Amino acid sequence: MTDWVVENHHWIESFHIIAVIAWMAGLLYLPRLFVYHCDAAPGGELSETLKIMERRLLRAIMTPAMIIVWVLGVTMAVELDLLDFSQIWFVVKLLAVVGLTGIHFFLMSCQMAFAEDENRRSSRFYRIINEVPTLLMIAIVILVVVKPG
Repeated sequence: MTDWVVENHHWIESFHIIAVIAWMAGLLYLPRLFVYHCDAAPGGELSETLKIMERRLLRAIMTPAMIIVWVLGVTMAVELDLLDFSQIWFVVKLLAVVGLTGIHFFLMSCQMAFAEDENRRSSRFYRIINEVPTLLMIAIVILVVVKPG
């Protein structure tokens, strides 16, 4: 498989980046939907519309994109011998990606609570949590491009 990955590295990397962009778009948009959902009356038309939007965003875009990011990222790292745990930037970057994944699953649990009209968090909470993926993304991009340390 290594020869195929090496020969198609640019294609694999391109689709990895496309998946990252799609995943990040969802990670940034879903908490914003939750902000609006907090102000919607449970069972009302807006609430029901937001439930559909949130579910579709997670199932059709975010989760498939996250899976593609991980599959292609691990494939490139293993097959192209890019795993280097002696480089601090690589370890921190990997931890940041794990953090994004954790946020993804946390947002999934929030979506399930909204789907059951059981949200217990404020719109302020979702405004704040909306900044976490942005900070992790900034760190990841700097770590990958600059490779400090």
